Amino acid sequence: MQQHTIAGEIYQSGVGLHSGITTNVRILPAQAGSGRYFVRVDLPDGPIIPAQIAAVNQTVLSTQLDKAEISVRTVEHLLASLAGMGVNNARIEIDGPEVPLLDGSAQIWADSIAQVGLKPQPIPENSVNLVIKDPIWVYQEDAFVCALPAPETRFSYGIDFDLPAIGNQWHSWLLVADVETAAASFAAEIAPARTFGLLHQIEYLQQTGLIKGGSLDNALVCGPDGWLNPPLRFANEPVRHKMLDLVGDLSLLGIFPQAHFLAYKASHNLHIQLAQRILAAQ
Repeated sequence: MQQHTIAGEIYQSGVGLHSGITTNVRILPAQAGSGRYFVRVDLPDGPIIPAQIAAVNQTVLSTQLDKAEISVRTVEHLLASLAGMGVNNARIEIDGPEVPLLDGSAQIWADSIAQVGLKPQPIPENSVNLVIKDPIWVYQEDAFVCALPAPETRFSYGIDFDLPAIGNQWHSWLLVADVETAAASFAAEIAPARTFGLLHQIEYLQQTGLIKGGSLDNALVCGPDGWLNPPLRFANEPVRHKMLDLVGDLSLLGIFPQAHFLAYKASHNLHIQLAQRILAAQ
């Protein structure tokens, strides 16, 4: 087994979903064992924020990391892309407080990683292996997320909305051990799924200072009469996007334990709580 970093530089620029601020991101190769981490290059001394569970400080409609009151928000799509495409170590330089939403999915990130390719690295001697020995659950009313002992690493997700265009949806994705096969599967099945919003919630979210950068170009919007900006990329694109969020949030563990991760109507908050409990159980 090996670790991997990217074999070249990646650059993307775009608007943040919640802040509405345009930021530039440059992803660079990083040393074996260094993990995935952000560098706020717009601030003095370039403070580093590790992409780790301990750095999570907010989970309202996105996942935010901070260190010493310096933060970076909406990290989940980019981190899901790095983890899903097999990148263990990466330096992510960003010149603002929020990762660009781009087209609302992880497709551009995944395509960029595939274009530069991966560079194999030795696994450090002090690397940690997370093990799921017993079921670990987190729930809130009828929403839940759990990690179950399993012979393979699988993600399964379910959602249920009153809107007929969404309704009840499920999707399951197997993360195979072979890095190239796993990356191709992630890029085809999960990365293209875009974020989505409900029409009746948009005005309230805007009034509370959220989704300042959201538009019909970077988010699917659903109302009582259907989607405002079809077509969908998958019949069940909304639940695939929720799975993308789960992969990104659990990537903050550093590695994915061998387990079946099962979620239903969950949230960033529940995802992070599960990751915290996984660490506590080690």
